[in-house]
Amino acid sequence: MLRLDRLNMRIIGHLQEGRKSYKQIALALGVSENTVKARVRKLEEEGILKIAGYVDPEAMDGHQIVYVGVKLKEMEYLDKGDEISRLRRVVSVGVVTGRYDLILTVHLKSSFGLLEFLSEELGKVKGIDAVETFMVYKGYNIKVPYIVDERDLREMEK
Repeated sequence: MLRLDRLNMRIIGHLQEGRKSYKQIALALGVSENTVKARVRKLEEEGILKIAGYVDPEAMDGHQIVYVGVKLKEMEYLDKGDEISRLRRVVSVGVVTGRYDLILTVHLKSSFGLLEFLSEELGKVKGIDAVETFMVYKGYNIKVPYIVDERDLREMEK
């Protein structure tokens, strides 16, 4: 596994400004542009870094964040977490302590709301004992990757 040394951490810090070029980062850090490119590529390959555009769901009409607590029937935390992480509109899944086994972050929109998510996506997953949903009425510093799948694109064409 790749070691996160000081230079890697500084490069990641500069990448927080999403439009900053590798050349600008290299100049700021006193290294070559090729060094920055190679380090970023390696961080991505190792799964440590993912570069993506993030959106504020509240700034988009009809979009909403929901947290879903999931209690499993069996202690299959890792397998179920991985399976659920691949469901439509799931932003993240965390294996947690407390009354739930998993906490999901789900980015919904008016054409694919909570009922559709629970019935069409989460309902397919075997081994769920109970769920509880938490609708976010007002979020602070919530930014999520905007995931567009083929169904979203077809809906936009209508």
